[in-house]
Amino acid sequence: MNQEQLEQVRSGKGFIAALDQSGGSTPKALLLYGVDEDQYANEAEMYDRIHEMRSRIIVSPAFSGDGVVGAILFEMTMDRQVEGIDTGDYLWQQKRVVPFLKVDKGLADEANGAQVMKPMPELDELLARGVAKGMFGTKMRSVIKLADSAGVGAVVDQQFEVGRQILAAGLVPIIEPEVDIHSPQKAEAESLLKAAILGQLEAQPADQPVMLKLTLPETDGFYQDLVDHPSVLRVVALSGGYSRDEANARLARNHGVIASFSRALTQGLSAQQTDAEFDATLAETIKSIYEASIT
Repeated sequence: MNQEQLEQVRSGKGFIAALDQSGGSTPKALLLYGVDEDQYANEAEMYDRIHEMRSRIIVSPAFSGDGVVGAILFEMTMDRQVEGIDTGDYLWQQKRVVPFLKVDKGLADEANGAQVMKPMPELDELLARGVAKGMFGTKMRSVIKLADSAGVGAVVDQQFEVGRQILAAGLVPIIEPEVDIHSPQKAEAESLLKAAILGQLEAQPADQPVMLKLTLPETDGFYQDLVDHPSVLRVVALSGGYSRDEANARLARNHGVIASFSRALTQGLSAQQTDAEFDATLAETIKSIYEASIT
């Protein structure tokens, strides 16, 4: 594990950029960026367009390790290049931004008010490729919709089980048990989630730390004992469908938690902008998310 990257993730000022939309969410992300579906003929061209968008963000002078601690990549982004350099190497060598890889294959059907991750039979091979491509860590997402202890328990148990497989491969897992912001039992689900995570952390050695990516909670400071836990490298927050202003406001009230936003990061960026307009918009966005992350 790269010690310099470890220190940046543990104590760097700023946030983690989530640039990891996958097949299902890519058309929507492109549409918001001003690229209609008639501007690509097939899936391959769609992925070319999204890589152009991500490359434009990464190359922008506004995007650097001064405000962006790390970036989460989709597998295809990891396998591609930025300015002729593998994306992970470009991020770290040119920008001092720590690269992470999204490894989950999507969600299983809902059971007990929650969706665990689909099986990942090829995970070991993907992790080996991630190590070879310079990744520092990984990210994987489950969803909790109701305050059901069986559903929450299934999500957290699976996340930590796979997380330990990831640690064994030499990578740091970002464990993401998202609580749906529209849940009618959001606060109650968060209570169950925190208890389940703390239970798992009791068995997690401090020299094998995990990261947590959590929905911004209903009670400010609710996850402080996770932020302070010796086996947690960093707690990051997803925007989860909140607008950027709402997400930033909530984030600022949760001290020690930093952002890991996707939609809120790309909000306002457009393929039609000149580079100067694009860079200025991105700089303003990064500044607002950065300021909310350093509280």
